[in-house]
Amino acid sequence: MPRLRTRLAGALLSVLALTLTGCGGTGTSAATASPKAAAPANRVEPLTGTPDPQLPVTVSSADGKKVTVKNARRIVPLSGSLSEIVFTLGLGDRVVARDITATFQQAAKLPLVTRNHDVSAESVLSLKPDLVLAETTTGPSEAMGQIRAAGIPVLVVDPAKGLADVGPRIQAVADSLGVSAAGKELTKRSEDRIAAVRKAIPAHKEKPRVAFLYLRGSASVYLIGGKGSGATSLLEAAGAVDAGAESGLKKDFTAITTEALAQAAPDAILVMTKGLESVGGVDGLVKIPGVAQTPAGMNRRVVSIEDGVLLNYGPRTDQVLKSLVDQLYGGGAE
Repeated sequence: MPRLRTRLAGALLSVLALTLTGCGGTGTSAATASPKAAAPANRVEPLTGTPDPQLPVTVSSADGKKVTVKNARRIVPLSGSLSEIVFTLGLGDRVVARDITATFQQAAKLPLVTRNHDVSAESVLSLKPDLVLAETTTGPSEAMGQIRAAGIPVLVVDPAKGLADVGPRIQAVADSLGVSAAGKELTKRSEDRIAAVRKAIPAHKEKPRVAFLYLRGSASVYLIGGKGSGATSLLEAAGAVDAGAESGLKKDFTAITTEALAQAAPDAILVMTKGLESVGGVDGLVKIPGVAQTPAGMNRRVVSIEDGVLLNYGPRTDQVLKSLVDQLYGGGAE
């Protein structure tokens, strides 16, 4: 199961409505969630004005290489989160293709060249890009090698793991596009918005325990996130405890068992919207062995956030955090 976490930030084209339920209950610190908790907007919000790229630039890539970018008229980001950054910097009109995880509206009509890190070198090269943006987990390596061999600059960015990665990822992309000042502006805007959400989190007596479950019912994939799943930072920012990581699960993801769920003992369950739908909603979720016996299952406390944005850790992370907080605490303290 190589680097499954890197594929969790939305592997589907459609965007479904959030399934909102309470989060918390008897004996926990979480209040009943508000049914009006807003989903993150399915549009990015570009900075005001269009930045003027100052090129050429030479930047350091996460794979240890130096990359010289001479033009940025045709950009191919090979992940949804990198696409989101380019569009939010105000350069979306230069993006000529997308990954399947780029689910926001402005990117919807772009041709697909990647599906869950399965890059088609031929598709990428046919678009004659000036710059390809990738992550260290993008592959296969043969395809990436073909793109480089064709003389296309490829900037590799470290994958997002938590809130601390928001600023560095934005700045790495902005620097490669010759718009460093816009990167600083977007970083400040993003971090300020995240801080504002955190400041408004309702006071609560105890931290709710939340388990992040990755579900794909059609493939019979039922996993619980542990240390390194990518959800820990988000949950901690919301004033919660990552129940899987805290219970001692050291892998990114572990197959769900009754024992693992009992050890995690979550007060609430965090899922991706499409994953929840794939098991038949909350009714199907509580039929997964062990779920109904947890406090979360007994109280049907589920937090659902759209696949394509949950773990991006980018310009819309404040919206993700707000949706999580709204569902987790219902807008009030206990």
